[in-house]
Amino acid sequence: MTTITYVAADGTRTDVEAEDGSSVMQTAVSNDVDGIVGECGGAMACATCHVYVDEAWADKVGARQSGEEDMLDFAASEMKPTSRLSCQIKISPELDGLVVHLPESQI
Repeated sequence: MTTITYVAADGTRTDVEAEDGSSVMQTAVSNDVDGIVGECGGAMACATCHVYVDEAWADKVGARQSGEEDMLDFAASEMKPTSRLSCQIKISPELDGLVVHLPESQI
């Protein structure tokens, strides 16, 4: 299992065990992490799973997927250089310890 840390806008940290092959969004939703909505279910058709990847992890997570930047333009919170749609970040053993920060609002 891979551990993902979700950091809420108020600084509250939630550590969750994630299944390899799932997404950061799926893991958050199935573990009731506040701050990730995932309205489209991971189809990259909304921006309600917007996260800021911790800078220490940005290179390991990789670049945005094709079309992801267009969806992030519709995000409720500010887009930053480390903004990603969490539905597009697939869990793998290399991401054990990944830290993502949640924006103040998704809607």
